[in-house]
Amino acid sequence: MEKILGVHKTPIVTIGVCIKNGASTIHDTIKSILNQDFPQEYIEIIFVDDGSKDNSLSIIKTYSTKMNIRVKIFHHTWKGLGYSRNVVVNNATGKYIVWVDADMILSTNYVRKLVEYMDQNAKVGIVKGKFMLNPEANWLSSLEKYSRAAGKMVDFNLVRKGNPKSLGTGGAIYRVKIIRNIGGFDEKITGHGEDLDAECRIKAVGWLFSTIDVWFLDRERFRMTWRDIWRNYYNRGYSLHYIYCKHKDLISLCRISPFAAFLSGFFYSIRLYRLVHRKLVFLLPIQHSYKMTAWCFGFLQAHLDSPHALNRTKISNI
Repeated sequence: MEKILGVHKTPIVTIGVCIKNGASTIHDTIKSILNQDFPQEYIEIIFVDDGSKDNSLSIIKTYSTKMNIRVKIFHHTWKGLGYSRNVVVNNATGKYIVWVDADMILSTNYVRKLVEYMDQNAKVGIVKGKFMLNPEANWLSSLEKYSRAAGKMVDFNLVRKGNPKSLGTGGAIYRVKIIRNIGGFDEKITGHGEDLDAECRIKAVGWLFSTIDVWFLDRERFRMTWRDIWRNYYNRGYSLHYIYCKHKDLISLCRISPFAAFLSGFFYSIRLYRLVHRKLVFLLPIQHSYKMTAWCFGFLQAHLDSPHALNRTKISNI
C-alpha cells in the first residue's frame, strides 16, 4: 500500500479510480479528469490498483508527480471491486465521491455539474451523467452504447419488484456519508454487481437517485466483437447470481429472458431512433436478446456451481 499526497485545501470531491490492467486506456481517463473546470484545489484523486499485471501502476505514478492536485495511490494483490471501492470510501476526505472507470472520458464540466446538482438536491444520494450518443468505432460498439443508454432512460426511484435497473458506479457521484452509513460495498462481490447491491441498500433507507444532462464516453468507443459482448454479459450473469440470492425481489428471471430482452430492445430502438435518427438502432432487438442470452447462461452456471455462488477469480474484472 502506498500514498502520495500533496498539500492543498480540504477537498470537496474525491475522484475514485479503481483499475485493473487498464494501461491502454488510463492516459485518456486521467487527462479528462485533469481537464475538469471544477477548481483543482478542491479535488483529490484516489487510485486503487487491484493487482494489475500490466504497467497501470507505473503510469499512474508518473502522472501523479506532474499533477497540481492531491493524489493518493493504493496497490494490492487482486481482491475485487467491492474491496477496492471500499479503499476509496475509507480514505476519501471529500464530501462526495465521483467514480471514474479506467476507460472513461468525462466532458470538461462533468464534475462541476454533478456537484452543483448534489448541493441543490439534499434528498438525492446518487447522481449520474449520460452516455454521449455519437457513433462509435464500429456498428456493434454503437449498438452496445445505445442499448446501455436506453437502459438508463428510466425512473430509478420507481420501486417495482423484479426491476434491477442500476445507475452503476462509473460516472456516478455518491454522498460519502451515505455509503459509509450503509457499511460500504460488499467485499464478497469481486466482479460485477457491487454497485447494484449498494444502490439497493441506499434506496432502502430513503435516498433518491437521478441522472442529469452531462456527458461521458465509456468503453464502447473501442471496437467490440460479438465475443466481447458474450464474455461481458456471461460474467455479469454469473456475478449477479449472488446479488439475486441476497436480494430475492430484485431480479425477475422472466424479465431478463432472451424473449423479454428482444421486446425491450424493440422499444429501445423506437426511443433511440427519435434521438439519433440512425436505422442501426433497429438491430437492437437482436443485440439485446443476444447479450441477455449470455447473461442467462452465466447466471445458470453460477447456480449450478453453488446455490449461493460468489464471484470467482475466473470472472474477469475491470
